Amino acid sequence: MTSLPSIRSITSRFLPALTGLALATSCRVAEPTQQPAATAMPGRFPTTAATTDSASVAMLPWREFFGDKNLVGLIDTALQANPDLRTAIQRIEIARANLQVQRGALLPTVNGVASAGVEKFGDYTLNGIGNYDTNLSPNIEGRQRIPNPTPDFFLGLRSSWELDLWGKLRQRRQAAFLRLLATEKGRHLVETSLVAEVARLYFNLLGLDNELGVLKKNQLLQERALEIVKIQKRAGRANELAVQQFTAQLLRTRSLEAETQQRIVASENELNRLLGRYPQRIARGLPILQQPLPAQVQAGLPATMLLRRPDVQQAELEMVAARADVAAARAAFLPSLTLTPFVGVNAYRASVLFNSPGSLAYGLLAGLSAPLINRNGLKADYRRSAAEQQIAYNDYQKAVQTGFEEVTTNLRGLGNYQRVFELQQQEVEALNQAVSISDDLYKANYATYLEVVTAQRNVLDAELNLTNTRRQQFLLLIDLYRALGGGWTASTVPVTK
Repeated sequence: MTSLPSIRSITSRFLPALTGLALATSCRVAEPTQQPAATAMPGRFPTTAATTDSASVAMLPWREFFGDKNLVGLIDTALQANPDLRTAIQRIEIARANLQVQRGALLPTVNGVASAGVEKFGDYTLNGIGNYDTNLSPNIEGRQRIPNPTPDFFLGLRSSWELDLWGKLRQRRQAAFLRLLATEKGRHLVETSLVAEVARLYFNLLGLDNELGVLKKNQLLQERALEIVKIQKRAGRANELAVQQFTAQLLRTRSLEAETQQRIVASENELNRLLGRYPQRIARGLPILQQPLPAQVQAGLPATMLLRRPDVQQAELEMVAARADVAAARAAFLPSLTLTPFVGVNAYRASVLFNSPGSLAYGLLAGLSAPLINRNGLKADYRRSAAEQQIAYNDYQKAVQTGFEEVTTNLRGLGNYQRVFELQQQEVEALNQAVSISDDLYKANYATYLEVVTAQRNVLDAELNLTNTRRQQFLLLIDLYRALGGGWTASTVPVTK
C-alpha cells in the first residue's frame, strides 16, 4: 500500500505538468478560415451610350441631378417622412447602443454594494468552534466578541475587470463598430432607393398623363370618324358593319382611357405612401415628352462605383465585422484573466461599521480561467462565426457583381432606347399622315372604312409606344444614377470608435 507521503510526492511532481498540459490543450484554437480568390472586376464598363471617365454622374447631389422642381419637392418630403427611412435611422441607434456595450466590456465594472446578512454556525463546525475559542481570548473586548448567529454588514465598492490578454474584447468592439458603420450605409441604401423610387413613380405619372392625352386626342378623332360614317350610311355610301367597326374602336379607346385613369390613381397613391402621407393629388411639371434628357452620361470607372454604392460598402463592412467575430471566437479558447477587487467597511456589528480604520476592508482576487472539458459551445460559436464570415464574403461578391451588371445594363439601355425613340418618332409622324390620307381617300371613295380604322388604331398604338419608350428612357437614367451610387447624402452625426 502506498504511503501518504509518497502520494503527496507524486502529486507535487506531476500536478504542474498536468496543469500545463491542460492549459496547452485549452489554448488550442482552430485554424483561420481561408477565403476563395475573387474574380477580378473589369477596369471599365462596356458601353455604347456613355463615357466612362473617372468622373461619374453619381457624384451629383440628387437636387442637381433632377431638374424638375416638383420632383425635388417630392423627394425632399419623402426623405423627411418615409417610414422605411425612419426605421433605418433607428437601426443605427440600435447598433450604436451595441457598440457602447462592447466598449464597456473593456472597462472595469464598479458596483456600490450595501449588504447585510446573518449566519448561524453549527457547534461542531470549524467556524463555530473557532469563534467560541476566539471569544474566550483575553485579548478580545466586548464589542469584538463574535455573536452567534453572526451578522455581516458591508458597505463599499466591488469591481470586476477582465484583462483583454488576447484581444477578444477588442475584436468584439471592432465588430460592433463596423456594424454601426454598416447600418449607416444601410441608411444610405434606403435613401438612394427611396430617391430612385420616388423619381420612377413621378415619371411614370408623367407617362400616364401623356397616355391619357393621347387617348383623348384619338378619341376625338374617332368620334368624328364615327359621325362621318353614320352620315355616309344615311346617304347609302356605307353600311351598318362600318358603323359598328368605328363604334367598337371608339369603345376600345374609351376603355383604355378609364384604365389609364385608374393607373394614375394607383400611382399617385403609391407615391403618397412613400411620402408618408395619405392620398392626394401630385403636382406635376413639364409633360414627359418635354422633360430634358442629358445628351451624354458619365458613368465613371467601376472603382468609383464601389466607393459610392451603399450596398457594396455595407457588404464590405459586414464582411470585415464577420472577420472580427471569427478572431474573437478563436480568442475565446485562450485563458482569460479577471481581477475582482473590493474596498469598503465590513463588520458583524452595525454599531462599529463606521469605526475607521478598524472596519476598513479591501482585497484583490486575480483569477485565470481556461476551458478544459466540454468546449462544444466555443467550437459551435467558432463554426457559426466562420460560416457567417463566408456568407458575408459571398454577399460582398454578389453586391459587386450586381452593381456592375446594373450599370452595364442601364448604360446600354440608354443608347438602345434613344435609337428606339428616334425611330418611333418617325413612325408616329408617318402614321399621322396615313390617318389624314385615309380620311381623305375614304371621303372620296378611294379607301375602305377598314383602312381608316386600321390607320387610326396604328397611330394610337404608335403614340402610346412612343410615350412608353420616353418613360423607359427616364427610368433607365434614374436606375443608372442609383446603380452608380447616387442619391444619398452623408450623415452629419459623427461615428467614433
